[in-house]
Amino acid sequence: MKNNYFYKNSLSNIYKKPNVVSEVTSQILYGEKFKIISKNKNWIKIKVSFDNYTGYIKNKDHDKDHKPTHKIFVLKANIYNKQKNKTKYFLPFASRISIIQENKNFIEFEKNKWIKRNDIKKINHIEKNYLKILKLFLKTKYVWGGKTYRGIDCSAILQLFFYYNNKFYPRDTKDQIKYSAKKNSSRIFKKGDIIFWKGHVALCINSQKLIHAYGPEKKVLIMNITETINRIERTAKLIVKKISSIKY
Repeated sequence: MKNNYFYKNSLSNIYKKPNVVSEVTSQILYGEKFKIISKNKNWIKIKVSFDNYTGYIKNKDHDKDHKPTHKIFVLKANIYNKQKNKTKYFLPFASRISIIQENKNFIEFEKNKWIKRNDIKKINHIEKNYLKILKLFLKTKYVWGGKTYRGIDCSAILQLFFYYNNKFYPRDTKDQIKYSAKKNSSRIFKKGDIIFWKGHVALCINSQKLIHAYGPEKKVLIMNITETINRIERTAKLIVKKISSIKY
């Protein structure tokens, strides 16, 4: 039961326990690879191949056969039916798809499911401009465990940059802190600096501003660095634990 599988729906919550009222710890995206650790009729315990994250998803919507050729490069890609009419469904950013057939403006990734050609990039595409990716999520609501347009948390928005570029990076802030190399302790910030607190992370977009998914504001937004550090220390009694630098 430890062969590779691929998730074949838009997204699913990953639960801490096999119960929908259990804590949502992360999400799995369309085309994401995982191994099955154990299963029963309704639930499977999985280990996500990209970051070794474990948890439970419903025992459905997965397949052994999937050879992704492209990936989504917009916040959410509309899914169209065979008549090219827009449906109410989407594929989230970084979903990995396989093209069945294509025409001038659309590609088919499953039977009678089409998306716009402009919404995808080839699977080996590398986007070094991390701000281009992080800014896709501006104003997206803050959701603990989320990693899509429906809601995202602070560590996911950073991890998605690496996931899109096929480079390992941990899912949770506590592991990201350990994994990321420490910069000097100077408080002179610059573009690309990662600021870690216990349970929170933000990325500097220049020497004055940062972007993060911030729970108290309930969304992804850009804020002043110094004001954010002071606010978190004042309201959450947390100080900066580490300053790192984004590497790609």
